[in-house]
Amino acid sequence: MLTIRRGEPDDAEAIARVHIRSWQSGYAGIIPDEVLARLNPAAWAQRRRDVGTADPEHPFTTLVTEVDGVITGFATFGPYRNDQDRADLDLSYGEIVTMYVEPARWGTGHGRALLAAARAGLAGRGWTEYRLWVLADNVRARHFYERAGLSTDGVESVYRVPLHGGRDPLGLVELRYTARLDG
Repeated sequence: MLTIRRGEPDDAEAIARVHIRSWQSGYAGIIPDEVLARLNPAAWAQRRRDVGTADPEHPFTTLVTEVDGVITGFATFGPYRNDQDRADLDLSYGEIVTMYVEPARWGTGHGRALLAAARAGLAGRGWTEYRLWVLADNVRARHFYERAGLSTDGVESVYRVPLHGGRDPLGLVELRYTARLDG
């Protein structure tokens, strides 16, 4: 049975594994294979610990989905990050910063349940509108969010993917999606 709960510090490794598998499946053909192949679960878990979203006083919250005690997805939400900078927050809007589900669970309702829980968390903090960023080439995710009632608002950004060998980063277009929480 699917359950959703607040993430805890001990979840960092499991969340990192889901995050990386989701990237490797969802971004195949979008992000270079060389980048996806070198993703390091231990480093991603440490980054998650360093961000500290499991701390109740942190402005961002991470929720996890579980089946039989195994983490199958996660979402992090909080105040909107101006220029996607966690140090520059706009408290007028909520934001879903990350949302990933184990690829084997895609299409099974895990994503919809996780999105509903994140929306409830944002609404519970008083926001009436929220935003999120999606790679323009990530058609699957874009369709998921559009079916959930989000739409692009015309704002774009460039996500820089670092490449090895002294090469310039790869710039991928991101689209901002938005939706109301009170309607």
